[in-house]
Amino acid sequence: MFEFLNSFYPWIKALHIMAVIAWMAGLFYLPRLFVYHAERATVGSELDHTFQVMEEKLLRVIMNPAMIVAWVAGLIMIGLGAFDWGAGWSWVKIVSVILMTGAHGWMSKRRKEFAAGTNTRSGRSYRLFNEVPTVLMLFIVVAVVVRPF
Repeated sequence: MFEFLNSFYPWIKALHIMAVIAWMAGLFYLPRLFVYHAERATVGSELDHTFQVMEEKLLRVIMNPAMIVAWVAGLIMIGLGAFDWGAGWSWVKIVSVILMTGAHGWMSKRRKEFAAGTNTRSGRSYRLFNEVPTVLMLFIVVAVVVRPF
């Protein structure tokens, strides 16, 4: 079904890598914004509004498009045979990417709470959550590059 794309595989892979880099940058940065937002801004203040604008722009202009491009390019590569259905590394990667997408969704919900003035989480909880994308990234990179199983 995707055979006509075989000649474009290197370009699709490059696009996938660039989209993942942009997505990961946002996944690392947005929780840090939440930390500062939770710790330093009071609801309705000018600083609160500034954080809301920064968080929304990061999510809607960078993170959402990057995630979509990463998924689409990844699915195209799977369609072109880049996924080894029998190898453990492939399953570690896909489960980790699904969990990463869940983390993205969690952050999107938290942004909406900040926008509504209903955030109840502390800066510490966002600091802890900030480690989730890092751990998932480690699983993904090791699974794909080292292929330990």
